Amino acid sequence: MATGPHSLCIDEEGAASYWNRRNFLAGVISAAGVGLASSLSAGSPAVAQTAASSGARRLDFHHHFLPPSHIAAILSQRESGRPPQWSPEISLQQMDKNGIATAIVSLVQPGVWLGDVQKSRSLARDTNEYGAKMVTERPGRFGFFAAIPLPDIEGSLREIEYALDVLKADGIGLMTSFDGKYLGDAAFAPVFNELNRRKAVVFTHPTQPQCCMGLVPGVTVSTIEYATDSTRTIASLLFSGTAARCHDIRFIFSHGGGTAPFLVGRFETLAAGKKDVALPDGVRGELGRFYYEIAQANHAGALAALLKMVPLSQVLFGSDYPLRPISEAVAGIANYEFSDAQRRLLERDNALRLVPRLKA
Repeated sequence: MATGPHSLCIDEEGAASYWNRRNFLAGVISAAGVGLASSLSAGSPAVAQTAASSGARRLDFHHHFLPPSHIAAILSQRESGRPPQWSPEISLQQMDKNGIATAIVSLVQPGVWLGDVQKSRSLARDTNEYGAKMVTERPGRFGFFAAIPLPDIEGSLREIEYALDVLKADGIGLMTSFDGKYLGDAAFAPVFNELNRRKAVVFTHPTQPQCCMGLVPGVTVSTIEYATDSTRTIASLLFSGTAARCHDIRFIFSHGGGTAPFLVGRFETLAAGKKDVALPDGVRGELGRFYYEIAQANHAGALAALLKMVPLSQVLFGSDYPLRPISEAVAGIANYEFSDAQRRLLERDNALRLVPRLKA
């Protein structure tokens, strides 16, 4: 298996240690469907530290969590190696060290689809409840993007309802593709119609593309293909008509939109020759409605390209922790030619407009 900045490698010993802590989610879900039960207490004062008491201000939209059940599930798919060392407390330590008020957590690739409907539904439910418990036990410090078991449409619609209505997730986290299908595929239309009805926030993260593993010897899939896969799914959403049809979904794309800022001219050329695709605002208009976080796209070239494609109002802070250090994103923004007011927009104010509850 390829390794790199995004690869999650797990060995049996590492997975077992995580699996032994699986009853972290021992709390009870309210039968009335109003969220986590009051029995999920905030724990120690250190754990319950709020964003205000930490003096932090940044809001991190690309921050991973590694629930024990997810580690075990990936191990069951015969991955190898160790996962990054992680716990909610380790995340909080690094957040405080780097001025992060709140992190919106999401799963690492490949998400929850295991090729088995019932197992994937169960894993989505378990990891989402784990994320909800993190939010409840650490007021103001975490949010979460819920996983859904695409390409299972029925299971995904059920989990959207539970995650957004009961667990109060901040949005839905998707991979760039599921079972070889990109997000604009017609098979996924019922899911995107529902997300559009709800005006949901949808965070999209790249995963290993089936087409392009090991193309260049010695170059890991994360080095080139992850950014490219984000671009593939953006193109899929644009040229399938899904983006125009589902105008009320607030999409967030990882890593500055991958290679989309470099290919926007080619997108426009393609669109000009496609009479059967509805892009009422044009390619740039559609791309300008999306949001983009800057994890691993926080160097001068990537930021400059992104800001030529979209206004700063559409750009969010993201770190990719624990797969990348938070300090990398902080330094990238500090070293770019932003004014203090522009940094506030990127690091906090744009996020508050997108997810108003973070103001609390």
